[in-house]
Amino acid sequence: MFNPNPIIRSVSIGPGQSCHIVDNALADPDAWVARAAQHRADFVMEGHNAYPGVELAMPDGISERLAEFFAVHVRASLGARRIQRTHSRLSIVTLPPEQLQPRQWICHRDRMGLGPEHAVGASVLYLFKDPALGGTNFFMPKRPALDVDLLVHESGTLEAEAFACKYGVARGYLTESNDWFEKVASVAPAWNRMIFYDGTVFHCSDIPAPEKLSPDPTRGRLTLNGFFHCTRRAQ
Repeated sequence: MFNPNPIIRSVSIGPGQSCHIVDNALADPDAWVARAAQHRADFVMEGHNAYPGVELAMPDGISERLAEFFAVHVRASLGARRIQRTHSRLSIVTLPPEQLQPRQWICHRDRMGLGPEHAVGASVLYLFKDPALGGTNFFMPKRPALDVDLLVHESGTLEAEAFACKYGVARGYLTESNDWFEKVASVAPAWNRMIFYDGTVFHCSDIPAPEKLSPDPTRGRLTLNGFFHCTRRAQ
C-alpha cells in the first residue's frame, strides 16, 4: 500500500506545531482512484460531521495499514503514544459555496470528544492532479478561547442568517484570515502527497476554485483521510 522508503519533511503550522509531508506516499495511487470510481455510487453525504462533500468509509484492514504507517513514521512527532482507534475514509468535496452551512464557513478541530490526556492525529492523502482543487489551511484563533468555543458551538445551532449577523462570518469556504482566525500556514496539494498533523489544530480544506469541484472521483478533489485516537505522551 505505502512506499516502503518514504521521505518525510516537516513545515511549521503554528507555535509548537508541525505538518509532516510525505510525497510519493502510495505504491500505486492510480489503483485508489480506480477503486473510488468503481464505488462512486457508495459515497454518501454524512450528517454527523461538517465535511462539505461525500464520503466512503474504508474497511478496517485499510485503517490498520494506515495506522501502521502512522505509528512507525509520525506518531512520536505528534506527541502521541499508544494508538487506541483508527478510522479512514475516501472523501470528495462537492458542495458549492451557496449550499454550505455555517459550521462549514469556518475552520474546525478534530477533537472527537476526547480529553487532554488523548492526542488526535489526522492525515490527508491527495488523490488528484489539479492543484487548483486546493490543499489544506491551518489557523490560529484571534479571540479568547471561550469566545471561539461559543462561535464553533453556535455554527452548528444557529440559522445561517443569524450566525452571519452575530459573528460577521461570510458564507463560503474559508481560504484566508478573517476577524476570528489567522491563517498561519497552507500546505499545497500534490498528486500522491500525504500530510499528517495534530487534529486539534484549527484547519480546513483550501478550496480556492469551488467551480472546479466535481463528484466524479477521477476529476474531483478526492482524498484519503485518516484519524488516529491515541494516548498522549508524558511531557
